[in-house]
Amino acid sequence: MKNILSFSATLCCLILVSSPIFAQNTTKEINFEGLKIIYKKTPKQVITASLFVKGGTANITDAQQGLEVMALNLALDGGTKKMNKDDFAAKADKLGTSFAASGSADYSTMTMTCLKENFGPSWEMFNNAIFEPAMDESEFKVLKDQMIAQAKQRESDPDTYLRKMATEALFGGTDYAKIPEGTPATLETITIADVKNYYQNLLGKKKCYLVVVGNIEEKDLLQNVKNSLAKLPAGQLAKTPTFKSVTTADAIIKDRTLATNYILGTMNAPKYNSVDGPLFDFAIRILYDRYFVELRTKRSLSYAPAASYSKRTIQQPVANLYITTIDPKQSLLVMTDIINSIKKDGFTEKEVKDKKKSFLTRYYMTNESSAAQASQLGFCEASGNWKLFDEINTKISLVKLADLNKAFNKYMTVIDWAYLGKQDQVAKEDFKQLAK
Repeated sequence: MKNILSFSATLCCLILVSSPIFAQNTTKEINFEGLKIIYKKTPKQVITASLFVKGGTANITDAQQGLEVMALNLALDGGTKKMNKDDFAAKADKLGTSFAASGSADYSTMTMTCLKENFGPSWEMFNNAIFEPAMDESEFKVLKDQMIAQAKQRESDPDTYLRKMATEALFGGTDYAKIPEGTPATLETITIADVKNYYQNLLGKKKCYLVVVGNIEEKDLLQNVKNSLAKLPAGQLAKTPTFKSVTTADAIIKDRTLATNYILGTMNAPKYNSVDGPLFDFAIRILYDRYFVELRTKRSLSYAPAASYSKRTIQQPVANLYITTIDPKQSLLVMTDIINSIKKDGFTEKEVKDKKKSFLTRYYMTNESSAAQASQLGFCEASGNWKLFDEINTKISLVKLADLNKAFNKYMTVIDWAYLGKQDQVAKEDFKQLAK
């Protein structure tokens, strides 16, 4: 059975890699009238266009948390000067077109996904929303209430609150400590005038780039861009978010009576667009497997232990060690012991061989849709090089055990712990650090 599963994973990976959807020569960069476009032609009959706005949390002050996300969502979802929200939504439904806006630490996006046959009218709607949003006050109030409710829900969720604790501990006082979606307090103060003024000064060619993935000819795309996004003003260059790195070992303990205890360890990690980036990503996937086997399968300390490489803070990615458990002392000991064992003895050749198959299979399967590819291409561009999207296959195929161990040991040094749960179940000394 194990051999059959291994063969299936290998076959799936080969099929996906050889598919024209992932052919490396189908992606290109175009500079069209001052606007950078990353264009990927695929056979899919679904087209996604995403306008990326650089800067993210660097664009807003502490008091403006949530403002950019609110402005972009109101523009895309609040109707236009030519069509109210209900008519806009009804037409989008009829065309099978979706619109969405989101924000993150380093950039925000405005995205349209449609069928190839409906690209013309969908693109027109997309650009009407970008250039002529209604910015209706009644729709603003609805959106504001929704975002406040969501912010309050995030604060009551233990997982989200734990990550907020860890983020504030690491990035406090920098742009990366800001919450793009806003807090209840900051959202309450935002007015429709704030949104209109902010949006009016946000978009510009120096701060934006367009990612388009789907079955559309380059000349047709550029003709549509010429009559729309090419008319954006030059604007100003985006700022780069400020950040900090993990320099000293620490543990923040927050007492809360919960059914289980939540623990998150944070460490420095390499930038994705670096020699160590893909190597570290690969290594953390193997650490995740070891955590699952040891902490869940063998010891039943947790249902879902995890290790991850968080790239959402592009200038300073982090490695996360996560567990929910009723036995925090033993869990902390085992989590650090596993890492120390790897630092001492390294990963194995078998682990590397097996992980190459599953890593690439998962990467390609999660990037099958046009929307997923556009998102990943845009992220890679924000990280410094959109070509990483296509190069990952080669980089992972060439991973060597010695390089993997070296990258892992280089960054797995100091842990900044955050704990949310019953305080009487842990002490400061239980939050272990790694061997030198």
